[in-house]
Amino acid sequence: MKNNLLIVSLIASACATLQPVDGQAQGRRNQFVPYSEVGLGLGTASYYGEIAGYRKPIKSTFQMMRWSAAAMYTRHFTPRLSARASFTWARIAGDDYKYNRKDIASGVAQYVRNLHFRNDLKEFGLTGMYQFVPDGRNSNFRSKLTPYIFLGLAAVAHSPEARTPVGFSTTPDDTEQRWVKLQPLGTEGQGQNGVKPYSLVTLAIPFGFGVRYKLNERFDLGGEIGFRMTTTDYLDDVGGPFPDPTILKDDLSRVMADRRFEPTAARKGGDRLGELQNYLGTSDPFAVIATDQNYTARGADGRLKDGYMLINFQLHYILTPRIKCPPIR
Repeated sequence: MKNNLLIVSLIASACATLQPVDGQAQGRRNQFVPYSEVGLGLGTASYYGEIAGYRKPIKSTFQMMRWSAAAMYTRHFTPRLSARASFTWARIAGDDYKYNRKDIASGVAQYVRNLHFRNDLKEFGLTGMYQFVPDGRNSNFRSKLTPYIFLGLAAVAHSPEARTPVGFSTTPDDTEQRWVKLQPLGTEGQGQNGVKPYSLVTLAIPFGFGVRYKLNERFDLGGEIGFRMTTTDYLDDVGGPFPDPTILKDDLSRVMADRRFEPTAARKGGDRLGELQNYLGTSDPFAVIATDQNYTARGADGRLKDGYMLINFQLHYILTPRIKCPPIR
């Protein structure tokens, strides 16, 4: 009997001794370890500025939505905090004719202005991310659904373009419409009288929110909506008043600077002459436009800078170290 009691006591003591060790080991297994991931994203891009106003956000978002693609590297430092480096290529576009033709009365000045553009943006961004649900590489930490917010800084290279007017040619034998780069033309007098051309590189502040969904131990799906407020007013080549045409360097610069008197919308076609005749109630609407002060503004100088929004869906791959270095003793 005494021997049996002694054996039971030894077993109980061993279990009691081993239990903290097992708990510590379990704690070590559950301890968060910083990790990295790479990802790809595809989605849309929407522009906001003089040609698609901030005052009509829904219309500006969906009227001329274009595409975006991104690649990214993310480092998770804590269960909630991470940082991301990303490269995004996106196209934005705007068109006074398309934006206003179905409701000329509410945007007649912009409809008469008749400007349009497209711009391919190359964005390199660094952002910090905060996750509302703690997350980690270890399966005990990985959450099924992880919402987050982000804020950062980005450098954006851009170069707005527009199509030449219908029937315009630089040579008598060439009347084909072409997409031309606008910044070298100085459409608001840049490059003349001491006015510097606007930069083709701008800073932007990306901010927004997203959510990630765990597919398995290695892959996540993500969805993200992010807005970029830039430091330029010339993503669309529109920022100030109409220039004095006599200071512009050539015929191409003049026709691209002031497009109020084109009878046909240049980007996709459209009978502006007939629509202006009906709206203004005159057979010669361009004579009215030439003398009416309501139609003399080109850009909204001094107001909000241009911006754009990206909506994308992402696939993330969790990087797992294959080789573990031995501890240094």
